[in-house]
Amino acid sequence: MNFLLSHISYRYAKFDSLYGLLFRQKKYHFVTACRTAHRRMVLPIDAANILKPQLARGELQLIGATTFEEYRKHIEKDSALERRFQRVVIKEPNEQQAIEILKGIRGRYEAHHHLSIPDETLVSAVKLSSQYLNDRFLPDKAIDLIDEAAACVKLRQLSDRAVNDAGHSALRTSTLANQRKDALARCDFEAAARLQKEAALLQERGNSRMEASEALSVSPQDIADLIAQRTGIALSALTGEESKRLIGLEERLSGMVVGQEQAIGAVSRAIRRGRVGLGDPNRPVGSFLFLGPTGVGKTELCRALSTVLFGSQEAMSRLDMSEYMEKQAVSKLIGSPPGYVGYDDGGQLTEQIRRRPYAVVLFDEVEKAHPDVLHLLLQLLEDGRLTDAQGRTCSFKNAVLIMTSNIGARKITDQSRLGFSDPDQSGNRDDSIRRDVMAELRRSFKPELLNRIDEIVVFHLLNHDQLTEITRGLLAAVARRMKARGIQVEFDDSVIERIVQTGSNSDYGARPLRRRIQSEIEDLLAQQILTQSIQPGDRLLCRLGESGIELCKNAFTSSSDVV
Repeated sequence: MNFLLSHISYRYAKFDSLYGLLFRQKKYHFVTACRTAHRRMVLPIDAANILKPQLARGELQLIGATTFEEYRKHIEKDSALERRFQRVVIKEPNEQQAIEILKGIRGRYEAHHHLSIPDETLVSAVKLSSQYLNDRFLPDKAIDLIDEAAACVKLRQLSDRAVNDAGHSALRTSTLANQRKDALARCDFEAAARLQKEAALLQERGNSRMEASEALSVSPQDIADLIAQRTGIALSALTGEESKRLIGLEERLSGMVVGQEQAIGAVSRAIRRGRVGLGDPNRPVGSFLFLGPTGVGKTELCRALSTVLFGSQEAMSRLDMSEYMEKQAVSKLIGSPPGYVGYDDGGQLTEQIRRRPYAVVLFDEVEKAHPDVLHLLLQLLEDGRLTDAQGRTCSFKNAVLIMTSNIGARKITDQSRLGFSDPDQSGNRDDSIRRDVMAELRRSFKPELLNRIDEIVVFHLLNHDQLTEITRGLLAAVARRMKARGIQVEFDDSVIERIVQTGSNSDYGARPLRRRIQSEIEDLLAQQILTQSIQPGDRLLCRLGESGIELCKNAFTSSSDVV
């Protein structure tokens, strides 16, 4: 641009010497550059006005490349400039075309990284990037994967010893060269020949190391490792291990969530349908509405799903819908409109899914949200995408969407308390509960919302045996934390029974059990640790005594002292 402007010495100067063919990437930079450069000269020129006469007479051939957004912003507004160009839309290549492109440029990256990139690695890069990197396009994202994976492989092979050897070889080669020059200056040709032979041998060893380095190759596993690092998805989901995990999904979830076999079965079946590709590929992996009283495992099942499917509980994004009870709360999800405070910050929902597209998104207590927020969910459930206030499209097709609600909780509680005398009639009771809950659900939500949900799952109250199993799990967690401090703790069955009897409440589910453990056991342990009544290496038995729960030190030996 400076070269072009150097020919302008006065206003309305012409370019008599500008002929030929120009290519300019990001053409809008070219169009606006003159205006910026000559702002202080107050010259009424810009690149568009400079180029129009030359383009009109055919004296200049110009090829530009830009994006749709920048084209509309800088080129399309100037109709006189736009008509001088023939617009050519370059579409994203398909996977097979992208593979051929990678094969064409493979040699460049092999020479740069001194390793080989086999065909199966190119195929893996294209397929995995197409499936898991949705914010970029082929072949750019696949090329970046190949380049970064090759760099990782090369760095992995470099050890401190290899670096030291390379430095020592370079120093030795320089020393031999200087010694050979000195020998030639002294006319000691025999010594010079010996030094030259030693230098050649050292060079041959260096070439051997280079050939060994070039024998390295980038494998599909390296591509999978890189994708897992970028997206945060579990590595098993990128390899053949996911099929085994999906087959045993009910078993793994049942080990983490107690007493909701029907809910776990319904969720597992829907997840399998979405994962194997039988469902609509543009919709989320699964969308669910969890109904039931508080404390029966709705949120816990969400955490278990994020752990099993995506490798961590951090993969769960939780939105408390009681914070979205007002009409303007829609802007909190997708971002504020232009001109309003927070426009550049983005929306809470769209930004979370953009940072981590493989996640469980939990809309907690969805019945409390404003109707306009529920209207926003219609597009999300049907098309698997959402457009934020800045016009960027966020894809939810790799996410699991879960809504929870307490609608019908009272009916579930009342009918579960009533029960049936015959255990064989439990199926009739569950059917009756579901009919009543669905009737109340239809009065609260519009049909178009309910019709877009994959599964509506009803959670039932927990019985005594299930509460006992939950209590054992909570106490086992306490024992693990104490073991980390070097103290072994075991709990007697009488303590477990006491906590279940005093801490269970059908209106609040299993949550009171955790509070009871905190007040009766954790407080007692904390007091004894602070007073140094128990020390690392002690073995404790927590049992029920005459005055309540007590701790017995060295309870597994012949002597047993109450702390």
